[in-house]
Parts: sequence; structure tokens; C-alpha cells
Amino acid sequence: MRQKRALPRRETGENVILFTVGGFKFAIAAAAVSEIRSMEGLQRYFGSSFHKAAARVIYTLERDGVTHFVVSAAQHFRLPPSRPDRVLVLRHTAAAFLVDSTDRMMEISVLHALPLAFKGEERNWYRGLAVINDEAVPVVNPSAFLSRGEVAVLKAITERTQQMQGAVAG
Repeated sequence: MRQKRALPRRETGENVILFTVGGFKFAIAAAAVSEIRSMEGLQRYFGSSFHKAAARVIYTLERDGVTHFVVSAAQHFRLPPSRPDRVLVLRHTAAAFLVDSTDRMMEISVLHALPLAFKGEERNWYRGLAVINDEAVPVVNPSAFLSRGEVAVLKAITERTQQMQGAVAG
């Protein structure tokens, strides 16, 4: 069976934010992030663990009347537990994720296609690789943290939980 050939590198010229999780460096498109903030104001999430998306959510964050569901980047990337210090709130979705630190924003000029060695989930986790200071840095796919469908399920679970708590309190 013949394997698919990797796509040629793409000239992008896009700004990315560099961040670390568990000692590993990652990048994400700056346009995908609406806010980088401390962990202040996070609320422990007590939604149902019966849905896989709900089981991944650790905290919620209320911003401008929107509930953001916060996942651990270490857990998402199957890394050992880390000590997150920052939250990256994603734009155009109600998802956010915990990182250990943010480094800086910079422009990358080339986004390289993922090598064929990347198989399974990591093909969805990353958009490609960027070479930064002679290191290959994965560029994260922001929709891989929580899909739109998963966010819709989480919102429904949260709404239902709030209704049940209201009924018990009332």
C-alpha cells in the first residue's frame, strides 16, 4: 500500500503565540486566541462525567456573559500533569485551555506539513510544524481542544445541571 506524500510546506506569514506545557514548547495562531489571563476567577467544573468532553473539562470561566469550558493542555496532549499558570481563551468558541507559561508572540513565515510519523490523534491536534530557533515546534489546531459539537453538549449539560440545582434549591 502506498502512503500519502506529505504536503509541501506552506508560506503563511502568521503571528503565533508560543507557550509551554510540561516542558514542551507549542505555538498557536494569535488570531485564534482572544485573551491570555491568569487562573484567577476559574470555577471548578462539576458537569457530568458521562460524556467524554465533560470529563476533559476542569474549570469554567465566565467572561462577558459567556461560559468558557477550560481543559488542561497537558491532559489533552497526553503529557504528565504540569503546573498551569495561564489560561488561553479561544476566539469564536466557548473553549479555553491551561498552559504552564506563555513565552512571546512572533511571526512564522512557513508552516510545514506534519510528517507521516504523526498518526492518530496528533494529526488532529496540530496544523503543522514551525521551525523556531532551530527547533521544530508543533502549531496547535485550536478546534482540537473542544469541537463545536462538544461545546454544544457541554452547554446543554451545564444548563441542565443549573436547572436541577435551581429545582432543588427552590
